[in-house]
Amino acid sequence: MVTSGAGKTEELAVPVAGGELAVLRWAAADPDAPVVLALHGITANGLSWARVAHHLAGRVTLLAPDLRGRAGSTDLGGPYGIPVHAADMAALVGALGLDRPGHRRPVLTGHSMGAFVAALTAVRYPQLFERLLLVDGGVGFLVPPGLSPEELITAVLGPAMARLTMTFADRAAYREFWQRHPALGPAWSPWVDDYIQRDLVGEEPELRSSCRIEAVRVDGVGQFEDEVLAAVGNLRLPTELLWAERGLMDEPQGLYDERRLDAAGVDRRRIEVRRVPGLNHYTVLVADEGARLVAERLLVAAGVS
Repeated sequence: MVTSGAGKTEELAVPVAGGELAVLRWAAADPDAPVVLALHGITANGLSWARVAHHLAGRVTLLAPDLRGRAGSTDLGGPYGIPVHAADMAALVGALGLDRPGHRRPVLTGHSMGAFVAALTAVRYPQLFERLLLVDGGVGFLVPPGLSPEELITAVLGPAMARLTMTFADRAAYREFWQRHPALGPAWSPWVDDYIQRDLVGEEPELRSSCRIEAVRVDGVGQFEDEVLAAVGNLRLPTELLWAERGLMDEPQGLYDERRLDAAGVDRRRIEVRRVPGLNHYTVLVADEGARLVAERLLVAAGVS
């Protein structure tokens, strides 16, 4: 069991290609309640969904895997990439019997890179899922001329990539590192603390992030592959996109705005688009206001009042 701000959380080991995927489960009070499968960001882990689980309040079962190469799945090796994660999600659905006849299909959601994985998973395996919720991710952009995908990922994820090479004397040092983050620090809570602490591996005084650098590089560049960029335009499931007004460092310009979504060809007739004012790329998921909104939209998607 994992103890988080959302209470006791069961950790499952689910067979996928090459080994086992660690999956956190917040079980609904009703064993027949709908299921939500929730995917985290590029250097995050399943516990980033804990505050959403708190607001779901046992009305659905929430499953949040650690994607391969991160946290509880750090020892699950490559190959990495968005299509590999999509295949892992299909394997998870099968292994847990969520595709059995008569069982309502799960709602699929993802934040940041997890939204790109969710979109491709929904395109490749639409028969496995009921609806899709994308949280500040899933809509890609063409790489600017003269810039390679690797250079763009380094520019966007530079601080996160640097963290993966650092060591920390103890857990308090890692906490202090994150509390200085301009987007996440001001929203600190027990949920955030549990989430970032799950990332640590090793022994004091040389604790480090569990995220495998190669996984982050491959997955980051993979967000710009043609099939991944096209996924949001090829969706056939009912889909909603929540986009945060502010960015990864709490800057006023977020990943998306109306102009960028239009340039990316988001079809508002097929995808419901909802702007989330005042929140940034992280707080749209982990701050109380953001987690409450995400939980509300997931309950709607799951048909739970």
